[in-house]
Amino acid sequence: MTVDEVDVSIRPPLERVPSFNLEKPLQRWFVATASGLAPGAKVDGVRRRVVREGGARVRVHIPEQPSGAAMLWIHGGGLVLGGAATDDRLSAETARETGAIVVSAEYRLAPRHPFPAAHDDVYAAWTWLQGNADALGVDASRIAVGGQSAGGGIAATLVQRLHDEGADVAAQLLLCAMLDDRTAADRGLDARRHLVWNNRSNLVGWRSYLGQAPGAASVPPYAVAARREDLSGLPPAWLYWSELELFAAEDRAYAERLAAAGVDVTTVVLDGVAHGFEAWAYATPLAQSLLADARTWLRAALA
Repeated sequence: MTVDEVDVSIRPPLERVPSFNLEKPLQRWFVATASGLAPGAKVDGVRRRVVREGGARVRVHIPEQPSGAAMLWIHGGGLVLGGAATDDRLSAETARETGAIVVSAEYRLAPRHPFPAAHDDVYAAWTWLQGNADALGVDASRIAVGGQSAGGGIAATLVQRLHDEGADVAAQLLLCAMLDDRTAADRGLDARRHLVWNNRSNLVGWRSYLGQAPGAASVPPYAVAARREDLSGLPPAWLYWSELELFAAEDRAYAERLAAAGVDVTTVVLDGVAHGFEAWAYATPLAQSLLADARTWLRAALA
């Protein structure tokens, strides 16, 4: 895959995306440490609180005119990188544009903390949000779960677990989600050399998270969203992916399976953009248009 395949408007920010090799432990440690130390950002019209209570570590983005709804947001990073602060702008602007309080969850990273650490951390964040709904002025029946990339995959598994426990999740918002470890097991995808996130990095991420080679005959429940057989009864879903990215096939398959199971599904499929462009090319018209679509859907889903 080459830069010539992406839309000309996102080529300048794409050239500024750092290049690193996750197969080298020292590089992986350095990038994970750096991303975890990100200072975050403040957005006009949104108040931010950082909360650590019990097992929950969250950043709470409260708009000036809250609607009574909320969303638990889960950041990306291939299961081995990132931190909630890196999504401060995305979370805060989503709060401001939708009226929903956005609670952005921190979670422990693999390989130091393999599954179920991250999953348990976001479950703790959900529990905190439910327990503090009244204090936040949130209707507990109007809470969505969302995430980007690896965070989208963790969000999807959290939604599955909450459904099984009888919890009321209003909607799920999945951006270019990392849903299926079996993609990483397909070594034929390595040659494509997808920009930003390729299949060799994907192998590192899934192997670190699962503690075993991806594509094994079985994985623990709630470890891999696409491994769940029964998707019926899950909440309405909005999914986006790019035809150029590594996750296109797995995202499409998950959306189709959700729809076949009777779930209300909205999809946005883009071409000419690389993985996660809405984060690293946030200011471009393409990214702003995508996020506007997502926020319009979310606002309606939480009405």
